[in-house]
Amino acid sequence: MRVRVKAFARFREILGSEFSVELPDGAQMESFLAVLRERAGDKVDAVFDETGGLRPHVILMLNGKRANKNDIGSLTLEDGDEVALFPPVAGG
Repeated sequence: MRVRVKAFARFREILGSEFSVELPDGAQMESFLAVLRERAGDKVDAVFDETGGLRPHVILMLNGKRANKNDIGSLTLEDGDEVALFPPVAGG
């Protein structure tokens, strides 16, 4: 199955702006994030912590809705899903 990825701001520089990831049918979010960890290469620390989990400031969206990071282990992806990664948003 194919999952679309969109990365924004600094994450775009690290991962690329838009691309697709091929995963086995029924793959969970953890498998997807493992692919992103590899793709990040030597800049992995900007997105992932030392345990391999997403850093607290990373905003993860699945199909336009914010994904609860506590649910990552149980989220199953489907063909055509879109995952977006945002850095923290600040403004004034």
